[in-house]
Amino acid sequence: MTARETDKLFLQGMIQLAAAFHHYTRGNPKGTKSLLEAGLSKLRKFPAEYRGTELNALRGAAVGWLDAVTRSGLAAIAEVPQIEFVRPGQSNSGR
Repeated sequence: MTARETDKLFLQGMIQLAAAFHHYTRGNPKGTKSLLEAGLSKLRKFPAEYRGTELNALRGAAVGWLDAVTRSGLAAIAEVPQIEFVRPGQSNSGR
C-alpha cells in the first residue's frame, strides 16, 4: 500500500486492534493480547484525534481490554470498542 509513513503506522495500529478482536472471537487470548499491545504501541504515537478518528476513546477501551485479557484470559468482557469519528469542525481534544 502506498501511503505516508505516519499514515502507514496509523493504519497498521488500527488493523492490529481489529485483528486482536478477531482473535478474541476465535478464543485465542495470546493472539488477542499480543495484537492489542502492538496496535496500542503504534496508536500511542498519535494525538487525541488523527484523520478524523477519536483515538483517546479507542485507546482507552483497548487498554481496558488489554488489562482484562492479561488478568483473566478470555473472560467475558464488555462489548468490543467502536471507532468514533470527529465531526468536521468539532474538536474532542479537551477530553
